[in-house]
Amino acid sequence: MSVMTQTETTVGIGGAAESTDMVLNIGPQHPSTHGVLRLRLVLDGERIERAEPVVGYMHRGAEKLFEARDYRQIIVLANRHDWLSAFSNELGVVLGVERMLGMEVPARAVWTRTLLAELNRVLNHLMFLGSYPLELGGITPVFHSFREREVLQNVMEELSGGRMHYMFNRVGGLKDDLPAGWRDRARQAVAAVRGRMDTFDKLVLGNEIFRGRTRGVGVLSPELVHAYGVSGPIARASGVDFDLRRDEPYLAYGELADVLRVATRSEGDCLARFELLLDQTHNSLDLADACLDRLAELPPGPVNQRLPKVLKAPEGATYTWTENPLGLNGYYLVSKGEKTPHRLKLRSASFNNIQALTELLPGTLVADMVAILGSFFFVVGDVDK
Repeated sequence: MSVMTQTETTVGIGGAAESTDMVLNIGPQHPSTHGVLRLRLVLDGERIERAEPVVGYMHRGAEKLFEARDYRQIIVLANRHDWLSAFSNELGVVLGVERMLGMEVPARAVWTRTLLAELNRVLNHLMFLGSYPLELGGITPVFHSFREREVLQNVMEELSGGRMHYMFNRVGGLKDDLPAGWRDRARQAVAAVRGRMDTFDKLVLGNEIFRGRTRGVGVLSPELVHAYGVSGPIARASGVDFDLRRDEPYLAYGELADVLRVATRSEGDCLARFELLLDQTHNSLDLADACLDRLAELPPGPVNQRLPKVLKAPEGATYTWTENPLGLNGYYLVSKGEKTPHRLKLRSASFNNIQALTELLPGTLVADMVAILGSFFFVVGDVDK
């Protein structure tokens, strides 16, 4: 008795292509990526089946370089990984060293640091508020965002001498006091930017094409936020209500509780992330005004502490984290009592945030990938360090 085996073969035009997965590399030179991030996508037609962010193309070994620089020199390295948040980056380093030294910083320096951190937050957010619509086909907002950035950068440059890498923080305070009349010019700059934020409130959010490309697209669940350590505006857009400025206040944020508003959204989609960034920009402008008011009330005084010629942190370890514009930024400092750190580990916001793409992109269309990627508001140097 013989057993008959039956084999079924389906033949059709394009049949082989339909059943074969395609591997597509987005980046590291693709025009729809931010810098040199590479995404390795496995596609089934136009739908993404698997996604793998491939990082490291901009790795500079910053953490190893920290070990060969003294505590004054590492500030210039630390403010470069997220080049849109330079002031906030250098702030984390000096706060960590000051904590190791048990150093008290003058009140004028504390309030000025808070002011400049919020102005830096606005500069960071304006870049993404302008560039994100550009990635979805809207060219106008980016011109407006660069105009507003220029207004704020003028006052930051007058104060520090730098346009992107301010190098204005010092262990024990700040490099210099505020120039004569600077507070009034800063207040005018804040008012000018606030008066023109309608560009984003109405022109972008009121655009039905923009809303159609972003509403319900790339929904990030709170569970994924916690699983991947996602933080900052992206986490709060998914309903995770955590902000170090309110929950573990540092600098002068404890005294600004009546001005600080931690915005959240529950949708977790691309639109919610953009809306939240916009809300934060408005609040940072209000915080900047409140800091300027307080600085006007403070009596004249020093903005830094006198330091020894050779600065050595005592033996020990400390972890300092700050609410940077893109999320939680942490420095784990280990000292052996020398003038250089024994180890300085950097926890950057962007690195954790983009890891969630491995879970978020599968099941979405390639066309939506650009919208999702842009809404994650990352800086490649902050990923690669």
